[in-house]
Formats: sequence, structure tokens, C-alpha cells
Amino acid sequence: MVTPELSQSKSQFSPMAKSSVRTKPSSCFSDGSLYLGAALLAFLLVWSLWSYALSHNFDPKTSAKSVANTHAHECVQENPEVNLHYDPPDQTFYDDQELSYSIEKPIKNWDEKRKEWLKHHPSFAPGARDRVVLVTGSQPKPCKNPIGDHLLLRFFKNKVDYCRIHGYDIFYNNVLLHPKMHSYWAKLPVVKAAMLAHPEAEWIWWVDSDAMFTDMEYKLPLQRYDYKKHNLIVHGWEKLIYEKKSWTALNAGVFLIRNCQWSMDFMEKWSSMGPMSSEYEKWGEIQRSVFKDKLFPESDDQSGLTYLLYKDKSLTEKIYLEGEYYFEGYWADILPTYDNITEKYTELEKEDGKLRRRHAEKVSEQYGVFREPHLREAGNGKGSWRRPFITHFTGCQPCSGDHNQMYEGETCWTGMVKALNFADNQVLRKYGFVHPDLLDSNTVTETSFDYPDDGPW
Repeated sequence: MVTPELSQSKSQFSPMAKSSVRTKPSSCFSDGSLYLGAALLAFLLVWSLWSYALSHNFDPKTSAKSVANTHAHECVQENPEVNLHYDPPDQTFYDDQELSYSIEKPIKNWDEKRKEWLKHHPSFAPGARDRVVLVTGSQPKPCKNPIGDHLLLRFFKNKVDYCRIHGYDIFYNNVLLHPKMHSYWAKLPVVKAAMLAHPEAEWIWWVDSDAMFTDMEYKLPLQRYDYKKHNLIVHGWEKLIYEKKSWTALNAGVFLIRNCQWSMDFMEKWSSMGPMSSEYEKWGEIQRSVFKDKLFPESDDQSGLTYLLYKDKSLTEKIYLEGEYYFEGYWADILPTYDNITEKYTELEKEDGKLRRRHAEKVSEQYGVFREPHLREAGNGKGSWRRPFITHFTGCQPCSGDHNQMYEGETCWTGMVKALNFADNQVLRKYGFVHPDLLDSNTVTETSFDYPDDGPW
């Protein structure tokens, strides 16, 4: 803070020349005027200080401290922004020639290295516990499916919209960071590299390219996971792991992992089941022997994670299976609910003017909080009329077009368009427009002032 400079000019006084014609009475009158003027100034000064004391509980003993605190409050922002232009010359883990970003080479003492980096970059320390970097990606080549690249672009836009609204960073990768770790295994090398590239972030959030946010207001409940010191969050159910022994007991297409040494060690163990391992074929056989519903022979990341949990139940202390809300949800179950959800949310906004008030996109989270009391009876997960947090188009493969044969490809592509427009309406609303038809991406209408109370519904 720049304080104004206070300058004082020295008053120069010259002795008054005595006049030979000045009489004694006039001299006394002049001295009396000076005395009264000085007394009046003194009275005004005392009165001002007394008035200030009454209005501010003035205490002479703490006045200096109060002034200091006032200046400190003016100079220090309540939520200072990170300094993106400051990287001191101090040695950090980045200066270690042995540092490798490769998934094959382990990282040691990562917690200490992150802590040291934050020490040298103090502007990143406030809020570090809740800082998230979302990571996603796709293949390096153009899609075989004619509309695949267009769909992936819209999926990516959806993630960018969500991150912008909630203040998260995002990294999109479209190259293999390890030549052997392809397909579903490609995510692990990217996640490790993201941890090293973002020591300021506590969480790395992997979201598959075919998963999208369909509740743009909902924010990750990080305190829910931090409270019990969980380090890895995936959507899943213990019963399906330990009783049913199903490889679909969880979904590894969306996971939240803490940026810490435990995660580095766990990913090393997890990735050892992948194609970079000399025992890759063996791991495929082991997985199929345990999970009878696994149809294909290759070892995959989802079966690998499920197997690790199955063999060591103590891992549930660090790995949390989220099943209370759609941390990710199966699209075929969710898609038919969009129309009913839209109607329910429209009714809520018609009843509560606070929810339909126009507002800046930057304050969207507040309106999500306003909406929560109205959603207490909505339920969560399957059968709920709450917006699903993430809709995941598992089995559709928009880029290759090699969809699961249990449903037609056209069902996938039409479903994606509907889901994308369902989410996009929540974003466009802040810009004054909506898609009136979720199956028509080309058409939008301008929202009226009190939309949707006097809208087209």
C-alpha cells in the first residue's frame, strides 16, 4: 500500500516591529485576541480527540497498536492472490538431476519436497489444502468416428466450464507419456507427471474424456475426504468387491488422488499391473481368476485397483469408495431422468425468486448453496431428481466409435448431445441464453428478465 507523503513547511516568523503610535489599549486587545484564538484551537483539538475516543473506544495505552493494526489491515489482503511471477533461486526438487517424471522411476520423500517448495513460494500456501488440478486427455491421433473429435471437444469444453466456475486448474493431455502405457493405463503416467508439475495442488482429479459434469453448481466435498485422511476417492461399493467379486465394483474412469508420497507409492504398485510390466499377461490371468464377470483377458486399471482392494481390505482406510452421490454415474441410468430434473428445478426457481435472480458467473457457487435447502428431499444417486454430478458414457467410446454392443451407437451419440446441452444450459444461463430443446445444439433463445417464471416452459 502506498501512503501519501506528509510534508510540513516551516513557518517563518519575523518579530513584529513596534510602532511608535501604538497605544497600550490596542496592544492589550491584540494580545487578548491571540490568547482567545489559541484557547479556541486548543478546545477544538481536545473536543475532536474526545469525540473520537467516544466513537472508537479510544484507549491511550493501545492507541499505537490500533493504528498499527489499521495500517496492517489496509496493506494485507484478506485472501491474497498467488504470485505467478516469483520463483526464487533457492534449490528445490526441480534442481535435482535425478528427478524423473516417468511412471517407471519412483519418487521418494515427496511430502518433504512439496513442503519445501511451498516454503519458498509462500503466496501458494494459503488455500493449498483445497487446491485441485483436473487432468483429462485423449488419443494423439484424429478420431475414427466422424463426429468423435467434435464430441471430445464439447466434452473438454464442459470440463473447462466447470473448472472456470469453481476456480480449478485444468490440464488436457493428448500424448502417451509412456509408450507402453496405452489405452486405460495412459492416465497413470499423466497423473504422476501432474503431481510433480503442480506441487501447489493438494489434489489431482482425473476425469475420463467421455465423462462430463452435469451439475455445474456442485463442488467437490473435499472436507468430507480430508476429515478421515483419505488419499484416493473412486466411485464404488465394498459389497461388490468383497462379496460379489465383480470387476465393475468401482469405476476408475474418475478418481481424486491426493498429491502425497502415499499416492506416489500406490500408483507405482498399481501401474506394475500394466503393459510396462513383464508380468502383464500374468496379471490379466489373475484378475480373471478372481473376477469371474471380467470378459477380456488383458489386465486393466479398473480390475487392478479392484484386485488391490480385494487382497488388502486395510486399503479402505486410505481409499474411499464414494457411493452416496454420482461422483460418476452410468449414463444409461441417468439419461432418462434429465427431463424430470429440468421440470423439478424449474419449479424450484418459480417458487424462490432468489434462485432465478440474474447474477455473475463468478458467484455461481453461492447460488448452489441457496439451492441446497430445496434439494433435501430430492435424494441422491439412482432414483434422485437432483442433478447428477458427473454423467459417464462408459462403453460408448466416442472417438473410435466401437461402442458396447448392448446398445446402438446412435443411442450413445444422441445421449451425449442431450447430456452436453443439459449441462450447457446451466452455463449459458449466466450469459442470458438457453437451449429450449436438449436435442438441438444449434438453437438457443434469450432468457427473459424473470426467467424461468415468465419463460417458455
